[in-house]
Amino acid sequence: MRPQHLNIPMRRPAGWFLVLVASLLLLQTGSGWAHRSSAGTDTSGISIPSLSHGEMAIIADYRTPILDLAARMTRTDEKFRRLLNYTNIQYSYCLWGIVPGSISDEQSPFNACSHAYLAAAKAVLVYMRDMPEHRDAVSTLVSDLDGELVRNGGSFVMCQYSGDPYNTADIIKPHWSDVPGHLTSLFSFLGFAMLFVSAGFACIHLTRPPQQPDTV
Repeated sequence: MRPQHLNIPMRRPAGWFLVLVASLLLLQTGSGWAHRSSAGTDTSGISIPSLSHGEMAIIADYRTPILDLAARMTRTDEKFRRLLNYTNIQYSYCLWGIVPGSISDEQSPFNACSHAYLAAAKAVLVYMRDMPEHRDAVSTLVSDLDGELVRNGGSFVMCQYSGDPYNTADIIKPHWSDVPGHLTSLFSFLGFAMLFVSAGFACIHLTRPPQQPDTV
């Protein structure tokens, strides 16, 4: 009789999960260089005014309409393109806003970079006011945004990053070293890791060849 094959569970995905957790915890000591104020050190680019904490959520709601309107502009100049490029780059560095609390939580490791890409989005809208195209659409968008700011008093809600100006030459990175100490961000990354591991198990299960029946 041929020996039966034992159903030994695959340990590699679980191992990768542990590696991810350990790597995340090591960020506290290994990424201290990224922990800095949002105030940039390179001022060789285009200056971008600071953004109050209260403005962030409102600007975030208007970010897509601002960028959609910017995409309709055909007569652009270098400054406009650099502002638009900066807000898109900053948005990707901030993981596209998918980490919970990035905008609302001042203590979030992603709050500083959120300030940067939203301040740049506002700068794009302000710059479009002086552009020759789609002036009615720009004026309507500015009026709607101003109305939201007035109703919510967003301009008066400040935080530790509210006074920091930005510059297109200086990319603001997330404070990765603060992730282990910020539970919302930490649990979010652990959740992403668990989804990755689950996807790995599912892939292994779907691609595993069917077992042949044992023969006597």
